[in-house]
Amino acid sequence: MTTWEYLTTPLLIHNTAAILNNWGKQGWELVQVVQGPEGGLVAYFKRAVSADGAGNAAGLAAAEQASRQFEGGAA
Repeated sequence: MTTWEYLTTPLLIHNTAAILNNWGKQGWELVQVVQGPEGGLVAYFKRAVSADGAGNAAGLAAAEQASRQFEGGAA
């Protein structure tokens, strides 16, 4: 059975294609885009976790990096 990891990230309207392409290159599949609680768009992604679980650490690191970028911190 496939095990999945998930990621949510805000989509900035002026940079949507670049954001989506960046996550796609890292193996993330876009599942859904919804309006966030404060009015912006939020993208939901998923990707399969490798049998050794290595993808999980990479996914967490990617999510942390995205969070810092959204908050205006250094990447």
